[in-house]
Amino acid sequence: MGDRTRSKLGVITSGSLVEGLTARLAACESVEDMRVGKFVVIQGEKHEFFSMITDVVLEATNQKVLIDPPDGDAFIHEVLAGTSTYGSLELMPRLMLPSDQEQHLLPVKTIPPHFSAVYEAKEQDFTRVFGTEGGVQFEIGRPLDMDVPVCINLERLVERSNGIFGKSGTGKSFLTRLLLCGAIYGKVASNLIFDMHSEYGWDANTEDGGFVKGLRQLFGSEVLMYSLDPETSRRRKVSIDGEVVISLDQIDVEDIIPLENELNLSSTATESSYLLAERFKQQWLRQLLAMDSEALKEFAESTGAHVGAMSALKRKLSQIQRLAFIRDQADFSVVDRMIDALANGRHVVLEFGRHDSGLAYMLVANIITRRIRRRWVEQTEHFLSTKNPADKPRQLMITIEEAHKFLNPTTARQTIFGTIARELRKYSVTLLVVDQRPSSIDSEVMSQLGTRITALLNDDKDIDAIFTGVSGSGGLKAVLSTLDSKQQALVLGHAVPMPVVVRTRPYDSAFYKAVGRNDQRSPATRHKVIADMDELFP
Repeated sequence: MGDRTRSKLGVITSGSLVEGLTARLAACESVEDMRVGKFVVIQGEKHEFFSMITDVVLEATNQKVLIDPPDGDAFIHEVLAGTSTYGSLELMPRLMLPSDQEQHLLPVKTIPPHFSAVYEAKEQDFTRVFGTEGGVQFEIGRPLDMDVPVCINLERLVERSNGIFGKSGTGKSFLTRLLLCGAIYGKVASNLIFDMHSEYGWDANTEDGGFVKGLRQLFGSEVLMYSLDPETSRRRKVSIDGEVVISLDQIDVEDIIPLENELNLSSTATESSYLLAERFKQQWLRQLLAMDSEALKEFAESTGAHVGAMSALKRKLSQIQRLAFIRDQADFSVVDRMIDALANGRHVVLEFGRHDSGLAYMLVANIITRRIRRRWVEQTEHFLSTKNPADKPRQLMITIEEAHKFLNPTTARQTIFGTIARELRKYSVTLLVVDQRPSSIDSEVMSQLGTRITALLNDDKDIDAIFTGVSGSGGLKAVLSTLDSKQQALVLGHAVPMPVVVRTRPYDSAFYKAVGRNDQRSPATRHKVIADMDELFP
């Protein structure tokens, strides 16, 4: 069965379900127009197969032509093209649709027969696979050679942890803004963003010298902004909802473990921390920092600790005490209000201001996320006992940058973020990890990421890491390596029906208008609800 609305590119000549298919390119088609990552449709006898081009190959029917190639005579080239020489396409089928089109898209379980026609995908093909924008379908970008939306399913996105990857300068921050806007616009989850470089809450500077709007400017009071550095916020003329300060007694040993590399802690020093916590409970860090050499020696003798390790531990942890937002005593109610707001459907951006060191970022993110985990686990257990839908905790997505520092193989099994990535989906908490070195993230954590949106990567180890746990990834690696360095990404995983390469959606005035408040209630009702929430969370 042919399709006159599509352009025929060639026919299937060989292949297998595991290795993919090979198609001979039609003589009238230029091999230079075939691009790795292009979306095509194979018309089988009983199914249509939605496929991706994973390689473009030059072939010849007679090897003598290649041994003694013709000179630059254009006429001879034209005579040989399509007969003695031709192009072929390596294709990987990803979905299939029965020809009657009465059934839904299916995973590929078979392959089309010899000489099945290969067609260029048209707008209706993208719509059938990726849907149309609206509801929980959110446009992430458009195909490289077409002007039709490619949508992700927001509900499927937030129900698992996800990753945004790409080398420096490829637009990871813009991709992150797009996804966060989608989650807020679609009302599918609350969002907590640990904003290391003040890029997401209020307007941020771009590489071309312009400015883009932040989440607070787009969504108003639905987004709350907190800061560790209110002075920097005031200089930027950013209105914040509270200043976050942390006392020494609110820091647990579990918050120190991820800082081993930042503080150059030895394993012996970490063991000493547990001895301190066993003796002094919540005041372990305060007591350690107050000890003089005699007190350190006495503690080491009474517990069997190494006095040298104790002294080194005190010296290195004193860096924490010097952080401006660390206090001897501090009111933690601001953090409690943040968590209450998240539980009630609002969104929180925590800016770090001048405290953008890895030490400050990892410490604060661990302390706050640990409290969130406790709250969501308790609420989930309560919901399971009451079976009342109103008691089910709000879906929450936590965004962290420099994710490999939290999730490297050494610390991933010990930190709260590793726990969330592996286990907390059942408690309605997931991660959005943003990183330029996915190879540094624990492979078990990478395998748990439901959707991966990846801009250009050059390092082979990073490219291999992206496809951890992904079947049929060989051709996709070639696709990823051919992306442009700007505004292109490979999207694959739980939130899309099949892998796809897109030009990422522009984050501009048209986008701002498109994601305006998605609230169908009357203005009077909406304003009252917002006012009530503002009163609850001033």
